[in-house]
Amino acid sequence: MDHSRRNFLKKATATGAAILAAPAVFGTGALAKQQKAADATTPFKLKYAPSMGMFHEHAGNDIVDNIKFCYDMGFRAMFDNGLMGRPVEDQVKIANEMHRLGMELGPFVLYADFSVTSFVLNKPEIREMLVKKMKEGIEVAKRTGVKWALVVPGRYDEKLHRDFQTANVIDNLRYCCDVMEPAGLIIVLEPLNTLHDHQGLFLNGIPQAYEICRAVNRPVCKIVDDIYHQQITEGNLIPNIEAAWSEIAAFHLGDTPGRNEPGTGEINFKNVFKYIYSRKYEGVLCMEHGLSIKGKEGEDRVIQAYRECDSYEI
Repeated sequence: MDHSRRNFLKKATATGAAILAAPAVFGTGALAKQQKAADATTPFKLKYAPSMGMFHEHAGNDIVDNIKFCYDMGFRAMFDNGLMGRPVEDQVKIANEMHRLGMELGPFVLYADFSVTSFVLNKPEIREMLVKKMKEGIEVAKRTGVKWALVVPGRYDEKLHRDFQTANVIDNLRYCCDVMEPAGLIIVLEPLNTLHDHQGLFLNGIPQAYEICRAVNRPVCKIVDDIYHQQITEGNLIPNIEAAWSEIAAFHLGDTPGRNEPGTGEINFKNVFKYIYSRKYEGVLCMEHGLSIKGKEGEDRVIQAYRECDSYEI
């Protein structure tokens, strides 16, 4: 075991003891402390994925150190929305460390321009732009091994009937799939709420995204279900996840109100996670949220929150 690895295991044990501040149920003394440390570093049941740098107060600013820290805390996935914009050498560094530890890399943002109409239009120049963007995403996937590329279809057009826009989105996604399918890179469409955060966007609900994916009818066109957004837009989370299950390839997480870690808002994440686990889900759940408390204490609280939500009975 190398020196840096020993340091991280030492740090992991110390952090594990800190985050499990609840009363011991295994007795007192040395045995209880050992059990707490083991519980704090045991792999989670699901692949909750911290963002790169989420625990920088504990792990510092080095990418590899952050990945190691997350692994030592029991996480078996990570995600990086900005992966595409990182230098190639950083992309390779992330890929190598994730591969070494057997971790999964969640979706990166491939196309999400909230300021323009794009997918909703039937224009050759739009298709050319999207095809070029897809090819760029494939190069990132080749370097990193990432399986999913996040796409937001952009704004709706107030001058065009919504049904025509839907048909155009479907057609444009098929062009994108023609590029992605040979490479095996999966487009995940993200519906975003327009009630609080993203007014004017075309795609804003799981039923709508499901309809589009079924119409595109390609194995590389799926949904990322952002639970924060969907609680705001339509609620009824578990029934909607169940109804759209065949088209969901990934999840984003965040409680509401506040968009922070589970337990800070109104969502019963323990029940949601239990349902997702019951479906034998093996994909990634990206922790796309903030911290309700600043500093190391806030990072400890995030880890503890996921331990609490992951403690459902199987």
